[in-house]
Amino acid sequence: MVPVGLKGVRMREYLVLLLVSAAVTYLLTGPLRAWLFAQGIVPAIRARDVHSVPTPKLGGVAMFAGLCAGLLTATHFTRVGRVFADTSDVKALLSGAALIWVLGVVDDRWELDSLLKLGGQVLAAAVMVFQGLKILWVPIPGVGVVALGPLESTLLTVFVIVMTINAVNTIDGVDGLANGVVLIASLAFFLYAYRLWFGYGIQGAAPAALIAAVLTGVCAGFLPHNLPPARIFMGDSGALLIGLVLSVPSISLAGQVDPEFIAAQVSSHAAAGYKLAPFYLPLLLPVVMIGVPVFDMGFAIVRRAATGKHPFRADRGHLHHRLRDRGHGDVWTVAVVYLLSAALCCGVVALSVQSARHSWLLIAMGVLLAAAGLVLAAPRMIAFVRRTPRTAETEGAA
Repeated sequence: MVPVGLKGVRMREYLVLLLVSAAVTYLLTGPLRAWLFAQGIVPAIRARDVHSVPTPKLGGVAMFAGLCAGLLTATHFTRVGRVFADTSDVKALLSGAALIWVLGVVDDRWELDSLLKLGGQVLAAAVMVFQGLKILWVPIPGVGVVALGPLESTLLTVFVIVMTINAVNTIDGVDGLANGVVLIASLAFFLYAYRLWFGYGIQGAAPAALIAAVLTGVCAGFLPHNLPPARIFMGDSGALLIGLVLSVPSISLAGQVDPEFIAAQVSSHAAAGYKLAPFYLPLLLPVVMIGVPVFDMGFAIVRRAATGKHPFRADRGHLHHRLRDRGHGDVWTVAVVYLLSAALCCGVVALSVQSARHSWLLIAMGVLLAAAGLVLAAPRMIAFVRRTPRTAETEGAA
């Protein structure tokens, strides 16, 4: 366990990193938007777009700067900065992030083919894997800790990265939607990793906490510029970037936490899988915390394949499109998805809390948030809110 005094020091350092990332992203986005307009780098409105006013993309440029600023600041902290010497995960993240960011910038300017983008995502994931960022083991309840071979480890890690990238990119169709969902997920992941680090004394969770804190800051800094009506879009340069970064903390946990430490606390490997469930949740966290976009992405692939369309070609059949077609405005659509995402995150964080009282409090909060999201999404509720007043109907008839 970590001394209480050290906990306070660590939390202050993480908060500083979050604020630095947020400040750099926020302060650069405004000038970036003005420069894009001055240079005429504003894409035309496409048929599947939901906005009606030409809006610049490439907000990912400011987000990448915020990410780098946060990680650079971490190197100046004695305690948090130790992760750079203890593991290569952060260096691997920077390599993959740089590649995926360049890919996104090129796509924002020249509209790359979907298969070419997928190949670039796999390349960025492979670069991180070859630098040591891998899922090394899978704890299975009732069986125990199963070590993965080099091939299985590589394939599973690449799959998790690419899946998370595309899940985030799928919902980047309404102002503030993808950025806000990742903000909620990364904040929940930070609390989860911080709990493992200071609740269970697992030092291997430190890189995950660092990366999640910086990602939270990046998304928080960009969100004011991106809320409906958005003044600038993150584009693929931002969506692909934050999707990749979001996948890294979970993989880092599955590569840094020693399963033998878990097994040492109980009588057998099989019991370890049941006793410390939060340790095998990292493999499921990206799916659970961004469960709404993951479901939307999977449903979109099945829908397109069933109708004979390219499974990775964008269309207007996503969840946010369907909500808008039912009469929901952008703000209402974003609120619904935020609430549902927050509900899922509350449930995940609750699993890492040892106190039964606090755990049930988080679960209850998650249920309430989910209920609120479903009520907001109900067509009848929207119809009631949007119904024309009788006085207006009478005046119109006259």
